[in-house]
Amino acid sequence: MNTLSVRPAKTWSDKRWLWLLSPAIPVAFAGSLAAFAWSGQWLWLLFAPAFVHLVMPLLDLAFGEDFSNPPESAVAQLEQDFFYRVLVWAYVPSQIAGTVFGAWLAATQPLPWYAFAGLVLSVGSFNGIGIATAHELGHKKETLDRWLAKIALAPTMYGHFYVEHNRGHHKRVATPEDPASARMGENFWAFLPRTVLGSLRSAWELERERLNRQGKSAWNVDNENLQGWTLTIVLYGCLAAWLGWPVLAFLVLQGLYGASMLEVVNYVEHYGLLRQKDKFDRYVRCEPEHSWNSNHIVGNILLYHLQRHSDHHAHPTRRYQALRHFAEAPQLPAGYATMITAAYFPALWFFLMDHRVIAHYAGDLSKINLQPSARKSLLKRWHKAETALKDTAA
Repeated sequence: MNTLSVRPAKTWSDKRWLWLLSPAIPVAFAGSLAAFAWSGQWLWLLFAPAFVHLVMPLLDLAFGEDFSNPPESAVAQLEQDFFYRVLVWAYVPSQIAGTVFGAWLAATQPLPWYAFAGLVLSVGSFNGIGIATAHELGHKKETLDRWLAKIALAPTMYGHFYVEHNRGHHKRVATPEDPASARMGENFWAFLPRTVLGSLRSAWELERERLNRQGKSAWNVDNENLQGWTLTIVLYGCLAAWLGWPVLAFLVLQGLYGASMLEVVNYVEHYGLLRQKDKFDRYVRCEPEHSWNSNHIVGNILLYHLQRHSDHHAHPTRRYQALRHFAEAPQLPAGYATMITAAYFPALWFFLMDHRVIAHYAGDLSKINLQPSARKSLLKRWHKAETALKDTAA
């Protein structure tokens, strides 16, 4: 990788105890379910989605950003500190317990449709955030971490993410071939089916090729997609055997919502960004310029520094507590919680982001990952901006 610009290490301070807030999320969200069960007040079931879409953006605004980086002299110690590993592990049993509790409520309580919808959103929320936990764990080399990642993916039926993200997305990121990289002019609702179906196909093909090289069929116990999906079947099957088959409707709905939370984050992370090709017609190496970043403190603490996405792509196995800010990485106007909410409203999203994509590439539309169906209208709309920015640069 090229020499990268980072903020002076002297401004860094270890937020060690703040990281306890990350595994507290499923505990707090499950606590809201307990409050509903105790009080009967269905508004408690809106706590989780309200926290994600309203409270987190306000907290990001209130506490601001932190651009500091750990000094290189501290990185080795941070990486080896067992405390940080335990925090990620702690999320998973709490997440599964909350899912079981939510399923019990869905199956045993007389819920009007709006309370049932709130329960779906609540359980789907901490399972959606659980995919961020699986993301952190799935990049690690230790067997325990990798299996915990697969368990964290089970409630959302997204076990194939373990394969596709690590070996597909990281290879193809910020290219038109990557189903998880959104194109400028592509709204989230068009991106969602493309990324879901594309990721499924890619994950299966990646495992089929890997196993075929070993002389094995794709339908083999070593297929990591099948392992992940089997965990979902076991979880759902056990809950259905205990609570009755109708509980599967709740489990599937909350799983779909949780998976959509992952995909809206994917939509935000690389929107419009494109790796160029070298003289051999190969994509250049992924650099900090190919991921949108945010240094908002609250979002980074709650999402294991997921918002420092450029460093993650540069060093996928680097643990969350040691991820760094790069000065040349493009910055989002707000934290992930705000941006995923904006992404649900295409007009608002395009208003916030399209001009930033244009500015990032100094007006050169040929360097942008454009949605093919919107290409003509985008070129027409941004032609004047392209000319003005090129003149300014000159």
